[in-house]
Amino acid sequence: MDKSQPSDGPVVAIESIGSGSKIEDFGPDMVQSGDVIEEIRISGSPPVKAPFKGGKAALQKILHAAFKRGDTSVVVTIRRGPMGPETERKELQACLVLQGKKNYILRSVYDPNHVVGFADRTESECLELQGSRSTRLVSELTKAHVQDGFATYPWEKKMNSKTFPNYNHPVGSSFLSILVLPKALDSTSSRYNTIEETMGQAHSWLLSSRKSGVPIAFVNIQTEALLTKISGETASATVNCINDLSNITNLSLYGFEDYHGVDLGVVKAVRLWYRATGGEVPIEIKLNHHDTRLGFAVSRTDEGFVYISSVEEDNKEDEAPSTRCGLRDLYKQAKSASQFLVISRIAHEKVLPWMVCSNGSIRCYDTISLSQKLSLHRKALLPFSIHVLLWDMNVNGGVDGMRTDSVPATSAEEPAESVPEPPSNELEEEVGSMERESIGDVSFRFEDVVLPSSWV
Repeated sequence: MDKSQPSDGPVVAIESIGSGSKIEDFGPDMVQSGDVIEEIRISGSPPVKAPFKGGKAALQKILHAAFKRGDTSVVVTIRRGPMGPETERKELQACLVLQGKKNYILRSVYDPNHVVGFADRTESECLELQGSRSTRLVSELTKAHVQDGFATYPWEKKMNSKTFPNYNHPVGSSFLSILVLPKALDSTSSRYNTIEETMGQAHSWLLSSRKSGVPIAFVNIQTEALLTKISGETASATVNCINDLSNITNLSLYGFEDYHGVDLGVVKAVRLWYRATGGEVPIEIKLNHHDTRLGFAVSRTDEGFVYISSVEEDNKEDEAPSTRCGLRDLYKQAKSASQFLVISRIAHEKVLPWMVCSNGSIRCYDTISLSQKLSLHRKALLPFSIHVLLWDMNVNGGVDGMRTDSVPATSAEEPAESVPEPPSNELEEEVGSMERESIGDVSFRFEDVVLPSSWV
């Protein structure tokens, strides 16, 4: 006879009771119904080993005698599975508890909810119980699902700059991007450049910005689907293209028909994500009653970035806010590094270019309205802050978009309009005018000229 095959003789087995009767309550490391008792050790007494002559009744007598002596500490050794070299054995450390007149049960010392008793069974019955328990556990596992829910979150508190001292712009995020629409190839906007060509546009914009002195670095690029309505030749040429997915991988415009029979088009634009190479830093400008100017001028690059193009030199008798807040020194550092001192926010409102239209014009902010807003701050004596893009992480302690200390920012007041200084480099020699237009969604477009510096 194979020794690994158990005889079908009587044994005393564990019987889970109370809260422990649910198979999902306890893991496989705890003793459960069907586990065969091999040995019981009561306090310091010698161990009592199976087989137990008389079964459960004989075991209850042993426990009763121990309880009367005051010995209630019990260690039970069980085995699980058929007899053999790979038989699994576990121990239960428990307290002896009287239930009824002479019926004793065991309560785990590690988990009071784990309560077990004893039962007379055969080897085959125990193996069947153990097998069914595994089957039931697998069944329960297949039916178990992780439930979702909702967690309240204190957004206002978390986004407060006082909570995160280095988070300098709680109103706007530090994620910078520009959306590049595919260039239209005809006046009816029925044909557009491919995705590859639009990505080339975005790449060219980034390289041109960096070459001109805008301190930004590439982060990521992605396509972005924009829904529009199409009709006529455009619809007939693009609707149902979606039936052949291989044809739309590189298309910038494709269409489909909704359940109302309306022809809808999807324009695939490109979003370019970038960051300031040295991070963003706030400069607080406080105002005095005698301030008649801010002391700096703003211009705009061909790529749509607004930057500080000039600052007022020292005037000991009437120091400008740009000097008091440290902006003049920062401007000189940028100039010596051949970088633009780009303004990214005014009073936490972004003033960066945000879109390239299908006709090639760049949506951005004009310096005239920006200068007017700054002058209104000065006249109203309302302090404000501007954020600038740094070109070096070591400049004024800036570290990758986060500030460990603030720029020298004492009080500064807005200066009144003053006569621009003579241009000091080629960029400042470019003088021109801005012509406003109302072409589609374009607020203005760039001509072959650039704006002069706008002093505030």
